[in-house]
Amino acid sequence: MTLSLDDFVVRALIAGVGVALVAGPLGCFIVWRRMAFFGATMSHAALLGVSLAFLLNVNVTLGIVGACTVTALVLLSLTRLQVVPTDTLLGLLAHASLALGLVAISFQETVRIDLLSLLFGDILSVSRGDLAWILGGGAAALATLGAIWRPLLSATVHEELAQVEGVRVRLVQAAFVLVMAVVVAIAMKIVGLLLIISMLLIPPAVARRFAVTPEAMALLAAAVGVIAVFGGIEASLAWDTPAGPSIVTAATALFVLSLPLSATIWRAFLKKPKDTHHHDH
Repeated sequence: MTLSLDDFVVRALIAGVGVALVAGPLGCFIVWRRMAFFGATMSHAALLGVSLAFLLNVNVTLGIVGACTVTALVLLSLTRLQVVPTDTLLGLLAHASLALGLVAISFQETVRIDLLSLLFGDILSVSRGDLAWILGGGAAALATLGAIWRPLLSATVHEELAQVEGVRVRLVQAAFVLVMAVVVAIAMKIVGLLLIISMLLIPPAVARRFAVTPEAMALLAAAVGVIAVFGGIEASLAWDTPAGPSIVTAATALFVLSLPLSATIWRAFLKKPKDTHHHDH
């Protein structure tokens, strides 16, 4: 069998790998900063972006990036004001943007939005244009994350200490939130709004069980995401299952597999020094 870039499977694999490579390292910060609900808020904002894009007749990806960016900036501003706890704020923004998105959809009687494809993604229909968005946006997001990696890590470990050490915490956090907005927008095509948070959370959750440094966890999370993409697409083609949910199911299977595997590995590692210590005495 010969495959070319025109083959939908090749395009799906390239797109999936592109999303996995950026979602893994980015997801690590979501796990470390305990911001799981942030992804859900972004995905709801993305729905609003889609509705507005149809209403204003502009590119859908641009609409999503715009809506996610505005929501992220509103979130940052309100967090600083500390009017309500962050989790309440996230819930408020998530449901407000979802409601606004659904209201905007109701105004468009002539436009038929494929809600299923929007909610669950359709990686097998990725076009060359989508690939350009995914690879270009993904590369820009990774480059930005690489540039802010150290200061963002310091701010994540201890915000006040990072500030004392001269880290411009607010600027770094704003850059991180904006990168998240862009990644959610470009990944939506692959796994859909409902499943995008899974791609940001599950691979880092698997990697966390094995990695000993933040950098190792980021690399491992990207690798786990790539494996899940290959496994999910393979399963989707073999059993004719929806591709986006199949990728997330593959990632979940890797997480389940990692539980006994990591326990065995750590036990083996922790046993050795203990035995040596025993012999020394």
